[in-house]
Amino acid sequence: MRIRTIVSLLVGLTLALTGTAACGLGSDDEPTRSGPLSGTSVTVGSKDFDEQLVLGQITVLALKNAGAKVTDQTNLGGTNAARAALTSDKIDVYWEYTGTAWISFFHQTTPITERTEQWQAVHDTDLKDNNLVWMQPAPFNNTYGIAYSSKIAERLGTPKALSDLGTLIQQQPKDATLCVENEFSTRDDGLPGMERRYGYQFPGSNVTVLDTGLVYTSTDKHDPCNFGEVFTTDGRIKALGLTVLEDDQHFFPLYNAAPVFRKDYHAANEQALKEIFEPIAQALSQETMTELNKQVSVDGLRPEQVAKQWLKQQGFITG
Repeated sequence: MRIRTIVSLLVGLTLALTGTAACGLGSDDEPTRSGPLSGTSVTVGSKDFDEQLVLGQITVLALKNAGAKVTDQTNLGGTNAARAALTSDKIDVYWEYTGTAWISFFHQTTPITERTEQWQAVHDTDLKDNNLVWMQPAPFNNTYGIAYSSKIAERLGTPKALSDLGTLIQQQPKDATLCVENEFSTRDDGLPGMERRYGYQFPGSNVTVLDTGLVYTSTDKHDPCNFGEVFTTDGRIKALGLTVLEDDQHFFPLYNAAPVFRKDYHAANEQALKEIFEPIAQALSQETMTELNKQVSVDGLRPEQVAKQWLKQQGFITG
């Protein structure tokens, strides 16, 4: 597919995996108290979008609260940068999504539709092949979606499901415009795979690649696109009044997030990590994660503020 690319603002330079974090503290941060992880040192990473920054800061603060000496390397960049940092021992942990691992890392073409079975398959494969340990996942599912502004629903024929886009592409091709971020435009579990499953293809000149944040605002303004790729836990969906199309052929995999640790650090601290992260993961429901994301993307709070406030409210950290 020929994709017309609009150059938008650069969110930050991807780390060369050598040191300075784009958003994190970047250097060793002393523990806030003694605890079960006292005497250990751990480096925390994350990807570069709001949800990942919040999850990264939750991890930093929870580990510090348990007595660990933490190096904050959050905001590493996209999926490939974060994964490479973990597999090359540049970081010890970041949160990853089960669907991303199953489809993108392990190149499986058929998603597993039951969340526990998918997590188990990912856990077993990554442990065996890469010495990485997936802890228990959170219940929220941050899968992909395609949305449009409710303000132009009538003009578009009020589509309800992704299948309806095929009719729009045939009958109103000028209105079948789509904004996506770069990863989605090339991933097997993104636009190419979605088009194959649903049996249609957007005209190449109708697809615009933008920075993730600009996809939402451009979709809201329906300029340059009427439809946009969204993440289903993003607080901007509700704030902007966007309508998410039903994935009626169940193409998009489950994306339950879990902390993924290098085996060496996890094995040395298994019980403590279980006691810290299992309650945190369980508390991160769809509603909760959406609200935390909204506080960053809509309300303008810093990820570390959001993470600290939530952890204290839940009683997961003190001080």
